[in-house]
Amino acid sequence: MERLAPAHVPVYETGERRRDLWEQCVERDQPVVAVRDARRGYIVRYDLQHLDTELNETAVRELREQTRRSRSYPTGTDPVSESEGVGGEAGPVSGALHAPTETAARELAASLSGLLFDRANWR
Repeated sequence: MERLAPAHVPVYETGERRRDLWEQCVERDQPVVAVRDARRGYIVRYDLQHLDTELNETAVRELREQTRRSRSYPTGTDPVSESEGVGGEAGPVSGALHAPTETAARELAASLSGLLFDRANWR
């Protein structure tokens, strides 16, 4: 799998559905890329922990840059701040990136999926 289309990014609300998605990714030997429908918006989740790997430094920088480019910054925020700049946490093993709508979350997840699925970006 090279990249997810926005319509194919899974969305989950419950812990049970989250576990099901993670189990499917374990079986397929692929990173988790999904959207969590939270009470106050949507969260793009990615995870490579079950693969016993992580993104290399270059890939983490690119993931953060792609995320920043997809955002507009409301007045009073500091886009230089890492957590505000990416709208959450974006680490080498996992991340949780906030989005205001399901559509925006699916688009962000899809745009990042190519980078996450590319094993050349792992170490």
